[in-house]
Formats: sequence, C-alpha cells, structure tokens
Amino acid sequence: MKLELRKNFTYSLLVPTSMGVRITPINGQPVHSSDTFTMQATSAETNVASIPAYLGLPVKVLTTFVKGSPIAQFIKSNLASRHIAYEGVEVEQGGPWGYRHQFNIADSGFGSRGPRVHNDRAGEVGRTLNVKDFDLHKIFDVEGVQVIHLSGLIAALSKETSIFCLELARYAKKTGTLISFDLNYRASFWKGREQELHDIFTEIASISDILIGNEEDFQLCLGIKGPEAGGKSLEAQIDSFKEMIKRVKVNFPNTTFFATTLREVISVNKHLWGSIILEGDNWHTIEPREINVLDRIGGGDGFVGGLLYGILKGWTSEKCMQFGWASGALATTFLTDYAQPADEEMVWSIWEGNARVKR
Repeated sequence: MKLELRKNFTYSLLVPTSMGVRITPINGQPVHSSDTFTMQATSAETNVASIPAYLGLPVKVLTTFVKGSPIAQFIKSNLASRHIAYEGVEVEQGGPWGYRHQFNIADSGFGSRGPRVHNDRAGEVGRTLNVKDFDLHKIFDVEGVQVIHLSGLIAALSKETSIFCLELARYAKKTGTLISFDLNYRASFWKGREQELHDIFTEIASISDILIGNEEDFQLCLGIKGPEAGGKSLEAQIDSFKEMIKRVKVNFPNTTFFATTLREVISVNKHLWGSIILEGDNWHTIEPREINVLDRIGGGDGFVGGLLYGILKGWTSEKCMQFGWASGALATTFLTDYAQPADEEMVWSIWEGNARVKR
C-alpha cells in the first residue's frame, strides 16, 4: 500500500513549530556546575525537517517570532543556514515581561550520569500560533505541499495551537496533502486538558497517513492499551509492541504507516537502537543495534526526518525505515539537536556499519 504524493507542489514538507534556543554546557558538564555554554536554535519539529532540507528537498516552517528580538534574528539565520524557508507573524514583545522565545537548558550527560533538561517556556510566543495568521489557500492550494508533519508538542502547547494544528490537518486533508503525526506526549502540557486534548489528538490521528509514537504516546494520547511490561526476551518485547500497533491500526484504519522506535540505554554514550514499522499489512523490524551517542536529544526526531525523507523519495517502506533508523543514529553524533547529513551516503554508511574514513 503505497502513499500517493502530490505531483504539483512547492514544498515537499511543511512543519508548524514554536522555535526557541537550547543552551548547553561544554564538555558534557552539568548545568549547575558550568559557566560556559553554547547556544543553538532548536525545536523538535525543525529537528525532523532538517533531514530532508539538508538533503535538498524544499521545506517550509510555519512559526511566529518576537518582533525586534535578537533571539528571533538568531533563529531566522539558523533556519536559513539549514535551507529551511519560514513564514510567521512578528508579535510585539509587550515589554520585558511580555513574549519571548522558549529556552531549553540541557546538558548532554556523560557515562553513568544521565542528561538533565530544564524547559523554560514562560511567555513563549509560539503559544500564540493561530490559523488566522496564515493564508491556507495560498500554502496548500496555490503553492502546494506533499507532506505536513504535525507534532503533539505543538498540538498540546496551548488552546490556540491545538486548534491551529487541527485546522491545518483538516485543510491538508482536503487538498491531498499527506499528514504525518508524531504524538509526542508531555504530561505537563496535558495537565487539566486531558479530555480536550484526547479528542483533538484522536481527530488528527483519524485523518493522518503516518502515525508515530512510543508506548506512552499511544496509551496516554489515544487511550490504546500499551505493550505488556516485564523482563521478557527481546523477541517477546518486539511481539508485544507489534500487538500494541495492531490495536492502534484497528482504531485508526485510514492510516497507512505506523512507526515506533525501540531504545535501551546502556549508558549515556551507548544505546541499543531499533524500530518497528507497519505499512499496510507489511511488518518491518530493526532489532536494537548498538550505537555510540554524543548527545541523545533529537535522535527520535532524526528517525522521523529520515523516514519522511524516504517516503518523499518514493522508496519502499523497508528502505524508509532503514534510512530513518540511520538518520536517528546520525543525529546522536551531533551536538546540535538536529542531524546535518552531507549527503545520503553519510546516512547509508551508518546503516551499513561503515565508519571507515572517506577520502
């Protein structure tokens, strides 16, 4: 069962997002004991978009900026360096206590000391994302989009962004744009809005062509019974995940691709990394393989970006999964939250286990 991509389009991938910055101590040190930090522009959704953008596909971000903010300018310059087009309104800051771009304060961890992440999102301008600020007819009908990728992080960020994502999904469906939805459950975003968000996420999932999530996502966003827990063999664990995905498919029969990643943390710098995909009635599994990790943040987004790149290129579902697995592994070798592949060969060499020097 192959996904049908639009033939007339300006953008291969469209991604709504709330941009911010991440500040990270150097040399893998903890935040509380550091006085020197690096800063990067970041969002989970642009982590995804970076894979196809670096590999030459036209990608666009829908977002919003604080007018006159040096952080906004920093973000715009970064997106341009990643070959990502952007569109978004400029919102007045409203004084020192008004709007701003979020700050993500995170160390990378090292060895047996796990990473710690602190999100500082007070006054986040991305919470104001509103469908009235964008010309959907121009974006979808005139310009044309092959795939829109929606994240549960944006869909749950505020009441405004929830409606924003729902309206984007509804309009995309009418125009033949494929919908990718990564559930990305966050408990703090859902607190006090559980039924409201369950209903919105369920509607978006019901019209999605590609549905991505882990066991927690499917259970807590969509109410699907998760995999059986317990100290089982790897084969039994994979079978349990497959049973969960089958239950998801029963509830969302219009979806073509279901995907989940498998991760076991041996240490901060060594993980077992795998994935499962159901495409139509075809199962594809990558049993967890050992990967070396410099910084784990963005690995799951890299998987999604590689998977979507393969879909946009019209590859088989098995090849899409392999490229997604390798893109996720590639992302963990970068200090940025997003992978920066030089070419497809760099990604495929990771899948093949070929780390020899290329001259």
